Amino acid sequence: MMDMHDVTHLPMVTPDLVLHGALGGPWTIARVSPQLSALLGHPICPGTMVERALSGVRPQLIPLVEEVLSSRQPLQNIPLEFPEGHRFIAALADGGLSQDYRTHSVELYLQPVSAGGDDDEAFHDLVGRSVAMQEVFRKIRLYAASDAAVVITGETGTGKELVARAIHDESERRQGPYIALNCSAISEDLLESELFGHEKGAFTGAIRSHRGRFERANGGSLFLDEIGDMPLHTQTRLLRVLEERQVEPVGSERVLPIDVRIICATNVGLEKAVGQNRFRSDLYHRISVLRIHLPPLRERRDDIPLLVKRFLRRFSDSYGRRVERLTPEAMELLQSYLWPGNIRELRNVMERVFVENHAPVIGARAFSEWVHERQSFVQDRWDESPPREEPALITPYDPVPRPAPTVSKPAEELTEQAIRSAYEDCDGNISAAARKLGVHRATLYRYLKKLKLDRDDLG
Repeated sequence: MMDMHDVTHLPMVTPDLVLHGALGGPWTIARVSPQLSALLGHPICPGTMVERALSGVRPQLIPLVEEVLSSRQPLQNIPLEFPEGHRFIAALADGGLSQDYRTHSVELYLQPVSAGGDDDEAFHDLVGRSVAMQEVFRKIRLYAASDAAVVITGETGTGKELVARAIHDESERRQGPYIALNCSAISEDLLESELFGHEKGAFTGAIRSHRGRFERANGGSLFLDEIGDMPLHTQTRLLRVLEERQVEPVGSERVLPIDVRIICATNVGLEKAVGQNRFRSDLYHRISVLRIHLPPLRERRDDIPLLVKRFLRRFSDSYGRRVERLTPEAMELLQSYLWPGNIRELRNVMERVFVENHAPVIGARAFSEWVHERQSFVQDRWDESPPREEPALITPYDPVPRPAPTVSKPAEELTEQAIRSAYEDCDGNISAAARKLGVHRATLYRYLKKLKLDRDDLG
């Protein structure tokens, strides 16, 4: 199922429902996607009259499909409700003449709507309204229609495996298996056995035959996470498997044909690894036909409220108690942080404050211990690590990209002169001044109080 922004653009995706009929005549169901049948919980047989099989759908389908047929224009963003309580946003498009040339086809593309009705920015398990994430969603839809290999790049914790799963679930292979393997989590000695399988007695400890991930993923998708960490000798064998589309288990003389789509992910630059002879250039070109880059959380700060809302809902269900929201001050605190651990770090922080606080609304004070820990971490590492160039930031106060401010040494060394200088450099923006000084805004306020200063004194 898919939200289709423009049904006239190619490549087309598979419709969830195809109806055959003519203006003023009967309409029958020609095809139903397995995903829709599974969601509804009962099969809808092709050839069944629409009035019989889908009579409980509101609004009625036949007037909509005849409107598409008569106007030759697609309909988009049409809310539909099925009798089972499932709600969708539908796009309807003219599919042309049917195969018998006597009737027309109308195709329906359906996007499920959550019970809350407020997850318009969610796509599968991914969340984001930012331009960067909307581009990721567009590429997932686009690449799902292909069978070419995909490489997903991005920092640790950005959700690369969720993107891989979304590509599989959107593709024609969604009824087949989805198998994942983290190439850095398995020792070099066992990696080839995990990928290609082995026969009993192939090596010491091989007490039984083992089906490799390629064999288990046959007919579906194989996700190879952290492929940049794969040893060179395994890369050589992987390239041969991809080119010949057959796999030979370790210690076996039999060759197994495979039909697998490869989806890879890496948080290291494969181009740099190729230049350093740590990754084969021919394998790089073989797997990087299509590319999707996941932006770090610091480049999509507008998505943090959506993610926080998702995590609060999830933890409320898990722990059996309800937390409604964060205060604006708490949300601003989270949006001012650079999140080196990305979404994974945000999730862990949110679960921590959820467990520690039982109020229905969580304020900034609930994050004070975590803020202190992060400041201590930065202070402890300050003299150990050389300064690094920070990425470009987009702040709530500056709508265009600009270089990140230079971060001063934090905490104990803040002086009145340093605070005044940062405040002036940031044009009186206290949050930007805090970031420039390398502290949170709450910390900066505490120093102002300690120095018996207020914002008027700084101006």
